Amino acid sequence: MFGFLRRPLFRLVPDDTRIQFMKGRFAGLALSAILSTASVILAFNPGLEQGIDFKGGIIMEARTPGPADLGQLRGAVSGLGLGDVGVQEFGDASTVLIRLPVQGEEAATQQAVSRVRGALEQVAPGARILRTEAVGNRVSAELFQGGLIALGVSLAAMLIYIWFRFEWQFAVGAVITLLLDTTKVVGFLAVTRIEFSLTTVAAILTIIGFGVNDKVVVYDRMRENLRKFKTMPLRELIDRSINETLNRTLGTSITVALSALPLALFGGDTLSGFAWTMLFGIVVGTSSSIFIAAPILLFLGENRLRRGTEAPARPAPAGKAPATSSAGRRG
Repeated sequence: MFGFLRRPLFRLVPDDTRIQFMKGRFAGLALSAILSTASVILAFNPGLEQGIDFKGGIIMEARTPGPADLGQLRGAVSGLGLGDVGVQEFGDASTVLIRLPVQGEEAATQQAVSRVRGALEQVAPGARILRTEAVGNRVSAELFQGGLIALGVSLAAMLIYIWFRFEWQFAVGAVITLLLDTTKVVGFLAVTRIEFSLTTVAAILTIIGFGVNDKVVVYDRMRENLRKFKTMPLRELIDRSINETLNRTLGTSITVALSALPLALFGGDTLSGFAWTMLFGIVVGTSSSIFIAAPILLFLGENRLRRGTEAPARPAPAGKAPATSSAGRRG
């Protein structure tokens, strides 16, 4: 009587889709290779916009009584002789972010902060310093190294996990795909000039975890179908597995994207970089599970996981049992 309550109100895609994703495997791999190569080039030229965590320096957030005159503030702070100074609007018209290069020891840093505070009071009486952050050269170098180590350890852990859970073809395909996804995210940061900081590293690690989860879901279905359809060609089996998990894949991705979108739109400059990086990574990770990880698995496993379709069985002579092919013995 209430069976309709157990059925979903709508589905993102029909349950019986028969999309032949592997027809686009060459285009998907070629496009991915182009984007990843361009991302690596952009990471070096013009390079990433490193935040204070990795570059070192001083950040001061100040609020003026009325709308800030950025040109006047920039001229006042630049005239202090503290190096290459950056002044930009931060959040609203009355809040500014002032960036200073590393000033040396702690005493020099405190002196620079005091001089900037004095310059602000002269140009915009009543201005207040809301926060001050300072990171030295040695600390920033250690943080940068730690961030790279975290990314490397994460990828290695994912490789080991998938290698133990699936055959090696699955593990190699997943890790190569994750590396390509990571390079694209780095290219996105280079193009958008979002700061590469510890917060961004956290976003990349989250994207890696999301990507592995998405790929494991598809891989599980592929492994189930390998046991269920023992004579189905691997290309057809991969297409079938992707179609069967398409609703779950898209549903999970859209759910995560909807949770990150408000942060990107209304989270302010502090959280928007993390959220936009997450949104881009979700799109890349979802598409790569279909158009990169699956084709790599097809190329690596076509002659190992599945050797093709069996020949039609011939009637056995009287008194003899029918022969079982090698493909039929795989479990």
